[in-house]
Parts: sequence; C-alpha cells; structure tokens
Amino acid sequence: MAKKATPAKKATAAKVASKADDFRAKSVDELATELVGLKKEQFNLRFQRANGQVENTGRIRTLRRDIARIQTVLTEQRRAAQTKA
Repeated sequence: MAKKATPAKKATAAKVASKADDFRAKSVDELATELVGLKKEQFNLRFQRANGQVENTGRIRTLRRDIARIQTVLTEQRRAAQTKA
C-alpha cells in the first residue's frame, strides 16, 4: 500500500521546486557569488556547532541543501552549454 503525501510534505516540495526555479533564473556569476556566501555561512555554523553555540540547528541542513541545489543548477547550465557548442 502506497503512502500518501501529507499536506506539509506537499508544501515543502512546492518550496523546493520554486527555490530551484529561482536559482535557474539567475546567471552563473550570481549563482557563484551566492554559493560562496552560503559556504562561508556553513563554515561559520560548523565552528559554532563545535563550540556548542549554534542556536538554529535546522539552518545547517537548509544551507547544505541550498548549496547542493546551486551546484546542481550550475552543472545543468554547464552541460547545456556543452551540448550547444
């Protein structure tokens, strides 16, 4: 028997799709700049977590996923450019 998605999961999936679409609308330079900023924030949160000072532990997870989304979009754009060339 298949599990049905709860309304909360549906809303989350919709947010993820819109974030990826937002990233796809940006240029490579904008994505690279945002990626650097997210990685710096992730670095700082790792140190805070090691010292027991991090307040919002969920932010670490969202950062990691946003970084992965940006890297995926960059890879898609790179592959599309290679296909055209």
